[in-house]
Amino acid sequence: MSNLYDLGLPKTAANHVALSPVSFVERSAEVFGDLPAVIHGQRRYTWRELRDRSARLAAALRALGIGRNDTVSVMLPNTPEMIEAHYAVPALNAVLNTLNTRLDASLLAWQMHHCEARVLITDREFAPTIAPALRLLRDEHGRTPIVIDVADSEYLGAGERLGTHEYEALLAEHEPLARLEGPQDEWDAIAVSYTSGTTGDPKGVVTHHRGAYLNAVCNAATWTMPHFPVYLWTLPMFHCNGWCFPWTVAMLGGVQVCLRKVDAPHILGAMRDHGVDHYCAAPIVHNLLIAAPAELHAGLSDAGPSGAGPSGAGPSGAGPSSAGRKKIRGMVAGAAPPASMIEGMAQLGFDITHVYGLTEVYGPASVAVQRPSWAGESLSDQTRLNGRQGVRYPLQEGMTVRGADDMVETPADGQTMGEIMFRGNIVMKGYLKNPAATEKAFEGGWFHTGDLAVMEADRYVKIKDRSKDIIISGGENISSLEVEDALYRHAAVLACAVVARPDDKWGETPVAFVELRPTAHVTAPELVAHCKSLLAGYKVPREIRFEEIPKTSTGKIQKFALRERARAGAAVAVAVTAPAAVKP
Repeated sequence: MSNLYDLGLPKTAANHVALSPVSFVERSAEVFGDLPAVIHGQRRYTWRELRDRSARLAAALRALGIGRNDTVSVMLPNTPEMIEAHYAVPALNAVLNTLNTRLDASLLAWQMHHCEARVLITDREFAPTIAPALRLLRDEHGRTPIVIDVADSEYLGAGERLGTHEYEALLAEHEPLARLEGPQDEWDAIAVSYTSGTTGDPKGVVTHHRGAYLNAVCNAATWTMPHFPVYLWTLPMFHCNGWCFPWTVAMLGGVQVCLRKVDAPHILGAMRDHGVDHYCAAPIVHNLLIAAPAELHAGLSDAGPSGAGPSGAGPSGAGPSSAGRKKIRGMVAGAAPPASMIEGMAQLGFDITHVYGLTEVYGPASVAVQRPSWAGESLSDQTRLNGRQGVRYPLQEGMTVRGADDMVETPADGQTMGEIMFRGNIVMKGYLKNPAATEKAFEGGWFHTGDLAVMEADRYVKIKDRSKDIIISGGENISSLEVEDALYRHAAVLACAVVARPDDKWGETPVAFVELRPTAHVTAPELVAHCKSLLAGYKVPREIRFEEIPKTSTGKIQKFALRERARAGAAVAVAVTAPAAVKP
């Protein structure tokens, strides 16, 4: 029965609008239109110009028939075109699919088929991979998307043209949409991102406008980001839509410094030249900066600006002047930051924030919030405290550690293990075309991450193990099952198991334990070459050990024992030529 607060108080266009991060772009173009928005090589765009380019792309895609729930795939590095896709595609209520630029042709074709991509925007650098992917997509799946080629000003190669449209020419043919509107229903899909998942099968993680909006706000709140940050794109935007930072920076009217190549000289040069004050990266990137020659670090603490930040702050409208330069702040995820990294970054004058999350929760969904008292702790204690996965993002409704079977929360004793789970608005809609996996992931009213952890007395969470054997190398998920499947496709392999080995550079790398068939003979380099023919390069085992694999009485491989071997380095080193066959 209606009461007095229900009568005559309806939702209207004046008091209720669906949440979408697209609105951030319109606001910054409206109120900060003259301020710089993008730096890429010699290219510079203000917020008014960036909004105009995004609206032209949206108009062009609409003319190509793209509308609500149509998928637009993009194969792009961190360039202005990638940013524009994050604004234009959601504005049409279409769905953005950012392809991992490190994948092989067959997997790219499968993903584009699975999400029923109608348009592909692709950088010419990737033509050698995209060309066979498009052939597979046509020949094996009967799908032929419209292809738009991007000839980036910073790409020095030629690059084969694959499509019927060229990006800049296409934008020039269309007047910009009057407004980047967003959806009528904030529950509508904004993106589909593929992850190795917990079983090794690719899963299409479908996220929605409401979650993207809220996580973009959370990023700013968690990092206490001010207006007009100067953000450097070291994190690939194909990773969980850049952890929602294309929309976070739009909300704050900041500058996005694009970086086509991620290495220490380019990163540190961009930081020095443009007054960068924020960036995100996996631990390997932070370690690259620590290991860089001292001359590359010169000027980071007192460099003058040259092209980013609010107008009037530097000679080209750049970031803060040398007298008032902000500390560079980095966000790290993918693995707990080691002590050497925290100390090294501190010596560079950087401030590091550790976050944790998954594609299913829009990237980071928890943070090791640094309490004021931590500053007085020893470096070892700071490392331990910062190395935890922490507490939930402010707009994520719940984070817990529970028994996966009984759904009972574990005590906050730092010892009782359970599974990390999330619930709230910053959780995916589900897995595309996979209701069984979606239902399983949401059992008991919580999203199950598959990561085993403990909850400490202050309710900060600390991961202890990975229940589904996913290896995280350089911030990339590697399914051990996928690597094992590749090894099993070699005729000489009788049994194999792949586990993570700690690595100072990559965080983790895959190591393979192999047993050969009787009378079979194969060398470690031959198996590596075999894997390279089937897998993306970062998934290939860095070490192959020919030795007996421990199993249970029922024949199940005991991976926990292999992980101990890999960590302890107790196993025999890689053999150049395989020894005699080992019995299963």
